[in-house]
Amino acid sequence: VASRFNPRLKRFYDSLRASGKTGKVALVACMRKLLIILNALVRSGQRWNAEVA
Repeated sequence: VASRFNPRLKRFYDSLRASGKTGKVALVACMRKLLIILNALVRSGQRWNAEVA
């Protein structure tokens, strides 16, 4: 869902697909990227900002 509604994650997903990655691989890469961002937010105590992703 995030890769459809977050413009930066959508661009990341589309670039992976354009480079020949399968849909599942590109989706897992987006999930990992989002998880890393969320982990950093929790550690720093910040709130979600769509510009960060």
